[in-house]
Amino acid sequence: MDDCVRLDERQRSQLRWRCRRGLLENDLFIERFFDRHGETLTVRQARGLQALMELSDNDLLDLLLRRREPDGALSTPEVAEVLALLRTPPRTDAPPSRRSLPNSPKESA
Repeated sequence: MDDCVRLDERQRSQLRWRCRRGLLENDLFIERFFDRHGETLTVRQARGLQALMELSDNDLLDLLLRRREPDGALSTPEVAEVLALLRTPPRTDAPPSRRSLPNSPKESA
């Protein structure tokens, strides 16, 4: 299958289900990733994301927070591409509910 082909709705749904994690912090990164890029995910990006999902929650969080970089079998162009997208900070023009953690105290006006 061509790396640039976009995933269909069923493939995206299956991938999203596979990406559910045990740590809220990881889920927030992944939810934001799917909100931004879900409709345009390619086969290549799905492969990179699947490789990241093989990691333990703590190892994945270390990568997402730039505490370490991918090495060994994870040091692939697909993983690097997806990791860069996952690490992209939240937009500051997004509604406040999308910028903060769920159930976090609201800032005083």
